[in-house]
Amino acid sequence: MTASTPMLITFVVYIAAMVLIGLVAYLRTKNLSDYILGGRSIGSFVTALSAGASDMSGWLLMGLPGAIFVAGISESWIAIGLVVGAYLNWLFVAGRLRVQTEHNGNALTLPDYFTNRFEDNSRILRIFSALVILVFFTIYCASGVVAGARLFESTFGMSYETALWAGAAATIAYTFIGGFLAVSWTDTVQATLMIFALILTPVMVMVATGGMDTTFAAIELKDATNFDMLKGATFIGVISLMAWGLGYFGQPHILARFMAADSVKSIPAARRISMTWMILCLGGAVAVGFFGIAYFSAHPELAGPVSENPERVFIELAKILFNPWIAGILLSAILAAVMSTLSCQLLVCSSALTEDFYKAFLRKGASQKELVWVGRAMVLLVAIVAIVLASNPDNRVLGLVSYAWAGFGAAFGPVVILSVLWKGMTRNGALAGMIVGAVTVVVWKNWIGLGLYEIIPGFILATLAIVVFSRIGNAPSAAMNKRFDEAEQEYQDAHL
Repeated sequence: MTASTPMLITFVVYIAAMVLIGLVAYLRTKNLSDYILGGRSIGSFVTALSAGASDMSGWLLMGLPGAIFVAGISESWIAIGLVVGAYLNWLFVAGRLRVQTEHNGNALTLPDYFTNRFEDNSRILRIFSALVILVFFTIYCASGVVAGARLFESTFGMSYETALWAGAAATIAYTFIGGFLAVSWTDTVQATLMIFALILTPVMVMVATGGMDTTFAAIELKDATNFDMLKGATFIGVISLMAWGLGYFGQPHILARFMAADSVKSIPAARRISMTWMILCLGGAVAVGFFGIAYFSAHPELAGPVSENPERVFIELAKILFNPWIAGILLSAILAAVMSTLSCQLLVCSSALTEDFYKAFLRKGASQKELVWVGRAMVLLVAIVAIVLASNPDNRVLGLVSYAWAGFGAAFGPVVILSVLWKGMTRNGALAGMIVGAVTVVVWKNWIGLGLYEIIPGFILATLAIVVFSRIGNAPSAAMNKRFDEAEQEYQDAHL
């Protein structure tokens, strides 16, 4: 039996378990609300871990450790920014979005919510926001497919083309079958696997390199600036890394978790669970990359694959340091990270196509059964497009993700925040904010740059656009104000 056989068996068992969860969820899925939002029945524990797992893609176990391995602790500014952003999102947006979506037509998707919240009879908000979701999420899905392909390629020696399909097939299967319930339940399993891998691996690396003192001495000997948080840093560079946290407010796959919670009263407990999980996982990912510097300095003969692609540092350490059966479980954590995020994104794209195009424009009287099957067909369609986009083996996970993350953060973030906090926001303000945010990200990324992450100008200009256009147009209607006040009152009552 070769070393890769136990890993292969572990992967197969893991994937089979995820598909089985999908089949159980299939039996619970009766209508479109069940398929898209799990019938708003998700408790605080599953809400918390599903929000975390859907957020932390293959980037957590590949991109972040790779960046730390190359540049040292200075790359951890991004993790600090993410923790701050996620916490503020849970604190200010999660509970309010849960009640606002329910009071505004029991909205199942963000475009649905925007349309009802701002009484947009023209439906231009629905069209534009659904298009933003489809464009940026297809890029985001492609990054997940790339990460899965890299994992299968390096673990089993497959060609990139074969790995591409192998990595995507399982995720497509359970998302197609079970919808939101399958995605949320599997997210919970996947989040548990990820935290196990990210706590155990850095501990074992430290043991293998001789303990904390020896590990730190080896890292310092390699390059003392590895310990410098400001190594090669500029003010713009640090702000750009921290600004990743702004992206949380506009990520549809994370916001969908808040909308699906069984009650606004579940949110505070979910926030505590989710933030604990996130801090431990990010800390573990940073430690894997950081301690990896010491390990591969001491074992340069093993460093070839990591030197070629630093994003493989976690994969290589797991394969070297652990029994093949344990390594299989640990590497399943990368698959878990990839699958959890990819499945959420596929479902949000499917939701946008089904709820916001098919149901809204093509088949207003469609039955629930028809809509669920259209949703499943859309999962397949988006997945195929993502696989085609991911077919270039030179893709890097972090680069693709940063663009999509900025696009959502700037286009939707300010709109979502102000829609739940400011009664005076209008349809024109929302539309202006979305357009300005999305366009700024694209223009800044491609033609301006200046070393500043494009989410920052996008977020600022979108916020200004919302305020200006909300002020100069018609004021919100009495009905809009009434719904806002009722939702806010329910939120306040739940948090007393």
